[in-house]
Amino acid sequence: MRLSTRLTAITAAALTALSVTPAASAAAAPELVVNGTFANGTAPWWNSANTSMAVDAGRLRVTVPGGTANPWDAMIGQNAITLTKGKSYTLSFDASASTAVSAVTTVQLADAPYTNTLTQPIALTTTSKRFSFPFTAGLGTPAGQVSFQLGKNAGFTFFVDNVSLTETTSTPPPGSGPVEMTDGFYVDPGSNPALWVNRNPGAKADRIKAAISTKPMARWFGGWSGDIRSAVSRYVADAAAARKLPILVAYNIYGRDACGEHSSGGAPSEAAYLTWISEFAAGIGNRPAVVVIEPDSLGDFACMDSGEITARKRMLNHATRQFRDKAANTWAYLDAANAGWTQPATMAGRLRDAGVGNVRGFAVNVSNYYTTADSARYGDAVSTALGGGVPFVIDTSRNGKGSNNQWCNPPGRQLGTPARVGGGAEMLLWVKVPGDSDGPCGVAPTVPAGTFSPDLAIRLIDGA
Repeated sequence: MRLSTRLTAITAAALTALSVTPAASAAAAPELVVNGTFANGTAPWWNSANTSMAVDAGRLRVTVPGGTANPWDAMIGQNAITLTKGKSYTLSFDASASTAVSAVTTVQLADAPYTNTLTQPIALTTTSKRFSFPFTAGLGTPAGQVSFQLGKNAGFTFFVDNVSLTETTSTPPPGSGPVEMTDGFYVDPGSNPALWVNRNPGAKADRIKAAISTKPMARWFGGWSGDIRSAVSRYVADAAAARKLPILVAYNIYGRDACGEHSSGGAPSEAAYLTWISEFAAGIGNRPAVVVIEPDSLGDFACMDSGEITARKRMLNHATRQFRDKAANTWAYLDAANAGWTQPATMAGRLRDAGVGNVRGFAVNVSNYYTTADSARYGDAVSTALGGGVPFVIDTSRNGKGSNNQWCNPPGRQLGTPARVGGGAEMLLWVKVPGDSDGPCGVAPTVPAGTFSPDLAIRLIDGA
């Protein structure tokens, strides 16, 4: 595989972005937003100088003329929102726009320093969708604010209705996030290291079992997985039965590994991929899961022409919508390359174009070796370029000694921190399977990509 590559400190501890059928808030949860249905006009909602607003057919219509430099240069919002630090809330609303645009919604202090406890990009289309963002408040104040930041776009019209902010109960309902719905990460009994250990008893197997095969790691799904809906469904069902959180990787995009390294392939056509990824998401359904979407897919643009890049973004947009619409309890993360491949601002633009607003966030350092600290700095920079507060996860499977600027089975690398929540990102995950080859290269010149090598595994254990 090519150079592929907190809960956040800003407190998006339980934040997730879903598009679901509108549902009434629980009767016991007091509503913190006033006039969220706009049945009583626009008050107490306010708008900035670069917008105008009016109630139109029972929803709020906001006209945005365009030409502003920042998202917050064109805003609407409501102040005097009371928040309690450490309590869980859910911000929900129905929204659409006259054309496809990106915007940002926040829950923050109404006045300087405008500290935010939720900042989430939203991808708007001409079809109204229900957005729901659970989060844990990182500040306590009677002077909070709910806002919609609409600037940095060409002129358009924004429509919003049924805005709700409620405190969530201690028992998480469906859609509240897979971490709360499970009790730790799922250990894959069918991983390549586990299968090798079971077939090759002995001292080497004992070391690999202790250090690798008994740890949670991702299962990768691609063209080799057979009927993808059935394969995914079986895997998440096994994890759900154990009340554990499975980590999955979707790795089958048409034109995969455009730079012609060791992982080329993917679906045979764009149409085939659209069907495949739709079935992947449907296979998860309402069960909890974490999914990394298409490693390398936003990193290898230098090897693609403009038409290929447009098609790639189109396919990823479709993928993000499938997880949003068909896998309500999945946190999905678009791959965002790594600290040594793409500049943060460039990657943020690619993520935005690929539909990151439809999913939980993005993943960094997949199948690479950059330290957790380097990866967190890169992830923070990408998140900031997206407007701030966008969650990300870090692949720590092989980053214990950091990168030596080689990506294909380099010597002297070491296992990193096993899967956990927090630790410098929303989650640290073993996305790459430790011991699986990057290709016939480096210290494993005869081992094909994706094939487990016990020698590579021992090297990662020993840092050799």
